[in-house]
Amino acid sequence: MHHSVLQEVVLLLAVSVVCVALFRRFNMPPVLAYLFVGILVGPHGWAWVADTENTRFLAEFGVVFLMFTVGLEFSLPQLISMRKEVFGIGGAQVILTTLVVMLLLTVVGQDLSGAFIIGGVIALSSTAMVIKQLTEQLESHSRHGKLSISILIFQDLAVIPFLIIIPTLGAEAMESGVALSLLYAVLKGAVVIAVMTASGHYLLRPLFHSIAKQHTSELFTLSILLFSVAAAWVTGLAGLSLALGAFIAGMMLAETEFKHQVEVDIRPFRDVLMGLFFITIGMLLDLKALPELFPWVILAVASIIVLKFSIIMAICHFMGIEKGIASRTGLTLAQGGEFGFAILAIALSVGVLDEQLSQITLASVIVSMIISPFLIRYNGFFAKYYFANSYMNLRDSNVNVIMQETESLKNHVIICGYGRIGQNVARFLKEENFTYVALDLDSVAVKDAHDAGEPVYYGDTTRKEMLQAVHIESAQALVISYDDFAAASKIIQHTKLIRPDIPILVRTRDDSHLTELQEMGATEVIPETLEASLMLSSHLLMLLEVPMKRVVRTIQQVRENRYQMLHEFYHGQSSANIEEADTLREGLHSITLHENAYSIGKSINELRLEEICHVKVTALRHDGISHQKPDSTSVLQEGDVIVLYATPEDSKRAETILLSGYR
Repeated sequence: MHHSVLQEVVLLLAVSVVCVALFRRFNMPPVLAYLFVGILVGPHGWAWVADTENTRFLAEFGVVFLMFTVGLEFSLPQLISMRKEVFGIGGAQVILTTLVVMLLLTVVGQDLSGAFIIGGVIALSSTAMVIKQLTEQLESHSRHGKLSISILIFQDLAVIPFLIIIPTLGAEAMESGVALSLLYAVLKGAVVIAVMTASGHYLLRPLFHSIAKQHTSELFTLSILLFSVAAAWVTGLAGLSLALGAFIAGMMLAETEFKHQVEVDIRPFRDVLMGLFFITIGMLLDLKALPELFPWVILAVASIIVLKFSIIMAICHFMGIEKGIASRTGLTLAQGGEFGFAILAIALSVGVLDEQLSQITLASVIVSMIISPFLIRYNGFFAKYYFANSYMNLRDSNVNVIMQETESLKNHVIICGYGRIGQNVARFLKEENFTYVALDLDSVAVKDAHDAGEPVYYGDTTRKEMLQAVHIESAQALVISYDDFAAASKIIQHTKLIRPDIPILVRTRDDSHLTELQEMGATEVIPETLEASLMLSSHLLMLLEVPMKRVVRTIQQVRENRYQMLHEFYHGQSSANIEEADTLREGLHSITLHENAYSIGKSINELRLEEICHVKVTALRHDGISHQKPDSTSVLQEGDVIVLYATPEDSKRAETILLSGYR
């Protein structure tokens, strides 16, 4: 028995690794990979893994941790500031889509409970997929990007009522009356949420403060797991969804200063369990039944896309949003999503949906998600082709307004991004009587600054025509003040086509893309983490009465050498973060040559470490004395400590050669 379970786990892991790797190679989301794994190995596919009650129960915790992270992102101030888009447009979209689907399904004979659930499934879009695609396309801060994200926020919140209501739609609840059961469920949900929120407000912060004072990461992680699972257990005892309790737990922790640490600690558990959840959803899809249901699936997919697109277009038109933006938003959200699967799984567990309808719904949502990346990628082409009058005219008029208002500018500085850093740059320019113009996509900040008389305009700096609108041909310099490599790359490329000679300064968080940006044509790349080190060091040296000229010369040499000296540091435990770029993971590693080490008596040059392992020997400690940048002919001796600059993997390879000679 135990061997059978272990065999299933090994099979699931092996197939998941292969599928996720393949899907990532083709830039497809891991969600689809996990669904594909479930379809392949499940009872309706190769039947390698059984769809047991234990597997489903464990997978349910994937939804628990997903809702926990959604709760962490819940921000009341953000919702209030975006209330028109979130509650107005988002609320109307979810309600209208659910009602229209319910109406259509009841007309063809579906019972009210099933129609309500399918309506809820179709009303929700894929938050993970949409945000990822918009970010990759540099559209998350565009007008349709912001509108899409606002609607997604309400969709995520709308899952909560479904989690409360659906468990009441089972057979037992039906016997006591639907209306009474629903009313009881809503009241019970409201009471549980109120009690848990109130108790968490008074107990949570002091509790986690005392835990944090122990300075033990294991205790902190265990406490998070205990709190999230206990919250799910409480709502489960109340006859509500486990995921509802997890959402409340996340929402309460979001109000504390430990929010970001919680996100980091919970992510590995969430990702693994979410993967298992999507695998179990894939197991539900019966491939043998699909040929018979194929026409219905195609009809359902087309209906989902057309219906959601039409409803969003209609709502946006009513709210006074131009057709071009509305169409791009509609296409962006015209798919099913991961929360739809969560609703579907809960509905199947209480036996509300029949087998045929669940198969059609499941297959159509999966297919809509597969099509979705293409709809999102080409939404701009669609808008320009079908709504050129409203969409392109608005863009052109915005460009023309900016061009006219800035026509007198000459020898000015263009600031791309008017956040905190962009505004500080503008202040220094004003102090020295330099003229500038700034572009940003934060409409609130732009309006406030523009009303105050600042030359700040709403515009996407990655667009060539926007750079031309602020007269880049006569500008003195261009500053990219926000940290976004993809956007910076586009801006540099456009700028070099128009003005190859203009100085370009780029701000980055670190130096992971420093060389690439310089090769593209950036005059100066300013990594803020490294510049902070330089500023702190220069202040310290001057405090220690080192001559100013020497301090300035040292700092300048570091910058001219592309901060190479600052790259070389001991990472400690942080070097294990495999998701970071190799340039960020490179660091110093020391290796002691004990007795019988292979490298004793051999020169550094003879070992060919740089050629074989791509490491750099930065120091050699011999007889208690450290030698920086040792000569390659230096012969290594017992007790020497050799310091390497490399990634953890390359350093480990070099250590193997140094100690055993194995290559």
